[in-house]
Amino acid sequence: MVDDEIMNIELLKAYLEDKYAVVSATNGNEALQLVPEERPDVILLDVMMPDINGYQVCEQLKADPATQFIPVIMVTALSGRDDWIAGIEAGADEFLTKPVNKMELLTRINSLLKLKKMHYDLMAERDKLGLQNKIRSVLTQIIPALLKTLPPEQKSVVIHQMIDMVVESILENTDPESDIVGVECVGDICCQIINQLGAEFETETKPDGNTICTIQGHTCPWGKEEAQMNPILCTLSRGIFARILDIYGQDMEVDVLETMGNGDEQCVFQLNKMDY
Repeated sequence: MVDDEIMNIELLKAYLEDKYAVVSATNGNEALQLVPEERPDVILLDVMMPDINGYQVCEQLKADPATQFIPVIMVTALSGRDDWIAGIEAGADEFLTKPVNKMELLTRINSLLKLKKMHYDLMAERDKLGLQNKIRSVLTQIIPALLKTLPPEQKSVVIHQMIDMVVESILENTDPESDIVGVECVGDICCQIINQLGAEFETETKPDGNTICTIQGHTCPWGKEEAQMNPILCTLSRGIFARILDIYGQDMEVDVLETMGNGDEQCVFQLNKMDY
């Protein structure tokens, strides 16, 4: 909250402090120093201030990649069209005219916080997809070439390391302890993981003896041609499913029935209860 009038700060604090932690500054330079330290969720910014005005503060915040996505509400006694245009050009996200109505203030803040959350959720999803695409690229382009140069006893180690990297990267925000995962849906989890790498797999649940479900796919996560050139990639797919079963504590094993890497039209994996 930035305003050179202490009374204005105290009034807005009274409106907000029941729901929000409020940090205040009495001039533009002080605000620019505090923002990187406090990392506020929303900034309420007065326009008319003695050192640098609110428009200039807003311009600097929006020009900095570290602060450009913090919502800024211009709170001002100015209400002319030119004043609003100046605020828009400076990058302001919302405007409130003094004297501020409490309900309007709370509504605007709540709306901007929702938009901010959506933005960061999208950014997180973009980063997650970028990581998964990078993993897929490494596996399909580098690993086959690397395996060709390794002695047989080391190939298994590399494959297991790659499997762990893929599964743990995708499941990094999942807590197996807190998620209730039954036998009947572990096949769906396997599909969700492999599909995030570009596959199109689905489960068919037809319990038959020891068989829990069948996982079928017509789109290979590694690409059909790449898999046919390097069938070891099919071993990675099977290993991913086995690793998921291990993470979720399922007493099951994975059998390979068909793979595109071996010239089949589809990939078919079967999840079976272990025999002891």
